[in-house]
Amino acid sequence: MANKFIVSLSPHVHGGDSVQKNMYGVIIALIPALLVSLFIFGVGAAIVTLTSVAACVFFEWAITKYIFKRERTTVLDGSAALTGILLAFNLPSNLPVWIIIIGALVAIGIGKMTFGGLGCNPFNPALVGRVFLLISFPVQMTSWPVAGQWTSYTDAETAATPLALMKQAVHGDADALSQLPSVMDLFLGNNPGCIGEVSALALLLGLAYMLWKKIISWHIPVSILVTVFVFSGLMHLANPVYASPLQHLFTGGLMLGAIFMATDYVTSPMTHKGMIIYGVAIGFLTVVIRTFGAYPEGMSFAILIMNAFTPLINTYCKPKRFGEVVKK
Repeated sequence: MANKFIVSLSPHVHGGDSVQKNMYGVIIALIPALLVSLFIFGVGAAIVTLTSVAACVFFEWAITKYIFKRERTTVLDGSAALTGILLAFNLPSNLPVWIIIIGALVAIGIGKMTFGGLGCNPFNPALVGRVFLLISFPVQMTSWPVAGQWTSYTDAETAATPLALMKQAVHGDADALSQLPSVMDLFLGNNPGCIGEVSALALLLGLAYMLWKKIISWHIPVSILVTVFVFSGLMHLANPVYASPLQHLFTGGLMLGAIFMATDYVTSPMTHKGMIIYGVAIGFLTVVIRTFGAYPEGMSFAILIMNAFTPLINTYCKPKRFGEVVKK
């Protein structure tokens, strides 16, 4: 027997992916949006982002070491830092530091580590922290600094966001839509809002990078964006009091949520069919909440609602076993 055959268990080929590689890949994709936020909001965006990342990393290290009693921590895999960046991107640039730290504790402690850490959490941790802060501190979470004014961190002048103006138009203020920034300003980021959501262009660059690197697939972001465009377009045609499709696409956290938060590996469906169902539902719920709900923004709530349905979608869209007999 000159030739020897080695028998081993599958898989036989390693794709080269790892948690650390994918997490840092997403962080790289967020760099354009971070640079725009620093240009638009100045020092406030830097303070919020650094505080959020540092707090998330610290809380994950502390919980892993002193509560779970694990010798090996997961702070270097990039997941805690990514949670911190995404949480910061969902906050206004003038938010007090102590509120940011509370949000980081909720995101990591409740949204992630309570369920066992990375890979076990049913809900997106950054959105858990953001929604907790929105409900607990509604005044601070809805005070938006004017875009382009590099004022001091605590004394920034505030202004109404495009989503707030869209909500006013629905409630009878006929002049509200005329006060909206132009579509180009919305696309580039020259409007008030959370620090990471204002520039659709920067977020789309991040999407292109992640698709190029095959970090995510197109199914979730495209299905969300198409659903929002079609649904809001039909409403706008029926009654011009509702904002146009492009205004919906380029305002609020729609782009940020569709590209970076709904695509979270742990909390989104596993099959392509399931991803499309998940994305269509998120897009539909977002427009419904934005238009008829109590809050101007509906993206965060829509994603968390569909996070809860992900196990059901996975069960419904489970691929057939090889050789399975189809039941008549």
